[in-house]
Amino acid sequence: MQYALYYWTGIQGRGEFVRLALEDAGADYVDMARVHGDAVMQPFLDGHNEGAQPFAPPFLKAGRQVIAQVAAILDFLGPTLDLVPQAASRRMQALQWQLTIADLVAEVHDTHHPIAASKYYEDQKTEAKARAAAMRGERLPKFLGYFEQVLKANGGRHPLREHSYVDLSLFQLLSGLDYMFPRRMQALWPTLPLLRALKDRVQQRPGIAAYLASERRLAFNSNGIFRHYPELDSER
Repeated sequence: MQYALYYWTGIQGRGEFVRLALEDAGADYVDMARVHGDAVMQPFLDGHNEGAQPFAPPFLKAGRQVIAQVAAILDFLGPTLDLVPQAASRRMQALQWQLTIADLVAEVHDTHHPIAASKYYEDQKTEAKARAAAMRGERLPKFLGYFEQVLKANGGRHPLREHSYVDLSLFQLLSGLDYMFPRRMQALWPTLPLLRALKDRVQQRPGIAAYLASERRLAFNSNGIFRHYPELDSER
């Protein structure tokens, strides 16, 4: 089956979690907005196409189905792309961890937009500084420490004891945090040896390595979720 992925052009955001799964599995897919422009998404967002109406991209079209929300998309793709165990209990476990990653991603976004997503970062810099301090000092150690414990409890290499889309999403999360908070992550990495090793392994997977070296992989930038503002970064 050929999949159609819909996400904004030029933005390194939530759509990247889906792209990594498709690229790792060597799936046949079309990045619709990159081919046809962002306007190709509007009929879906307006509810004028068949399938469930998505609130916002990313969303995936597979046959007549339209699936939105990163965790739901990956839960849908996982069994077909062999990126999640077939057992229902293991699939639920993967979904739980993916939703936890989504929680942190939402907090990452709100670090540089703590007042309103509709306002520019420059209009809320004071509030962002306070939010970033809490993110660096409290939330990152809590979330990343949790995933380090998950890895340790499951053999050290994979949360599900085998490769899954959760590995890929952790790679994207850690890569984004490295870009956003380089000084803070440099201080945290010694406490996260299993996560760091997982990030390195995922980067070396054939499909991922080829994707990262291609023009399809957008660099992190100031239009995405993971944004580097030096004034928001610190070792602590």
